[in-house]
Amino acid sequence: MKVVSGKFGGLNLKPVPGNNTRPTSAKVKEAMFSMITPYMEYGNSLDLFAGTGSLGIESVSRGYEASYLVDKAYKAINTIKENVEKTHSENQFVIMKSAATEALKKFAADGVKFDLVFLDPPYRMKITEQLIMDMIDNNLLTDNAIIVDETDYDVDLSSLENVNLIKEKKYKDTKVAIYRFGD
Repeated sequence: MKVVSGKFGGLNLKPVPGNNTRPTSAKVKEAMFSMITPYMEYGNSLDLFAGTGSLGIESVSRGYEASYLVDKAYKAINTIKENVEKTHSENQFVIMKSAATEALKKFAADGVKFDLVFLDPPYRMKITEQLIMDMIDNNLLTDNAIIVDETDYDVDLSSLENVNLIKEKKYKDTKVAIYRFGD
């Protein structure tokens, strides 16, 4: 697994040991960033189910100021720390061992806002809509924030105000949908 492009381009990243983490494939990651590049505004990114930290590291590599990497598994957090160390830019990353909903509450309390959000929860959870509602309710998204949802099922966000589908694409059993928050 490697960083695809930017200042860390080509950097080898360590996978999370075991079979509990499903890393985003290089093909899907490259396609994901190709889809969002025209909309990127380069502030803070959030990877809420970070696993290896690959998506957040890629966002900083491509110009984001900081990335917040959240995972609740010890093995994932240890892997994220090792991968972030490899960048030699540790000050651009915030690593948090936490459940997603608890992390969102902490960010709200701290007044953190995000310009780019990666959601790749375990497929069985089917919580994308609730997480986005929580982010909106807690004022965690900047105007025109981009939300990247990687899942294996169709997500219906039509009930959410100011969340608009920009693009979506299927890769075997993975669907990537890109949303923009704002009017």
